[in-house]
Amino acid sequence: QDQLQQKIICPGPVTCLTASPNGLYILAGVAESIYLWEVPNGNLLAILNRHYQDLTCLCFTDDSSHFLSGAKDCLALVWNLYNVLQAEPSQIPDPRHVWSRHSLPITDLCCGFGGPLARAATASLDQTAKLWEISSGELLLSVLFDVGIMAVTLDLSEYHMFCGGMDGSIFQVDLCAWPVQRDRTFQTERENGKVFKGHRNQVTCLSVSTDGSLLLSGSHDETVRLWDIQSKQCLKTMNHKGPVTNAFIVLAPANMFNPEGKPSVPLPKFSRHLHGTESSDEPGAEGVTLRLGLHQQEPGQSYLEKAERMYSQMYSTREKNLVGDQEHLTIQVSELEEEVSNLRKINKDLFDFSTRIITKPAQ
Repeated sequence: QDQLQQKIICPGPVTCLTASPNGLYILAGVAESIYLWEVPNGNLLAILNRHYQDLTCLCFTDDSSHFLSGAKDCLALVWNLYNVLQAEPSQIPDPRHVWSRHSLPITDLCCGFGGPLARAATASLDQTAKLWEISSGELLLSVLFDVGIMAVTLDLSEYHMFCGGMDGSIFQVDLCAWPVQRDRTFQTERENGKVFKGHRNQVTCLSVSTDGSLLLSGSHDETVRLWDIQSKQCLKTMNHKGPVTNAFIVLAPANMFNPEGKPSVPLPKFSRHLHGTESSDEPGAEGVTLRLGLHQQEPGQSYLEKAERMYSQMYSTREKNLVGDQEHLTIQVSELEEEVSNLRKINKDLFDFSTRIITKPAQ
């Protein structure tokens, strides 16, 4: 029986969410902001505000050193995690790359293997999927389709890129095709052997098995389908009671079927305030030191003991002394927050209006 491990209230509706492969960090997109939490203690480490519209997708590189963000402002940003963690709370670090070649909102991101040397794929409503090099930020490939692209993924060997369209089609793009062209058009009528047909509505998510033989797809037609990549045949269809928003293939943990297997480290509630911005009068309170690399850790308390101590500290009652004009300060903060909210609404309305005008078909 599934049980709720922890209910965590976020600062706003979360539009996209991802965890680092090493399990230490969580990224969430809330409106135009990216929130970065540290999993072991729940500290909010950074709030990044470099997008101009709502976030749509987030993903980490396989070594957790970088992460990518895409939004409705047509931008995809590459962030160096180390630079984000080392930045002062009052400063917003600059992204390593800003990819601005898409002309409509970005719908999905996918990162290959190789850490900072990996390649990344982006999908957009502008009917293109693009392949980038993270190290240099260069555009390697741009493929134009006849429908908007909602999902993108790469196989493990990165021989193929799979793109899910708004009409339910899934396209297979050969990345090693000859001759090599940076700008390519996928012509469906000529590439019938490279199209998966079966979904009746837009494809929202794609995932390839580790051996590269199976493709998993989810759609708004309320089904998840498992495909044989070689033959393009649907092997299995799983029906749901609503639109499928996410589905992916993962390796089963070693203790998955062990009834005694439980998380050994308690998951704390995620903080809603930046770490270090609140002072505490509690005696014995101390900061959390970030250590990059296991060889730097000093002997002492075990990881479980430290996690237990931090967990108890977070749930202990903290008394705060009211300063003289705190009420006045609270009023000023609420007024500024209301003004920022109004400006964001104006900006969003202006963006939506401009998008409608630009994409309106000619009479």
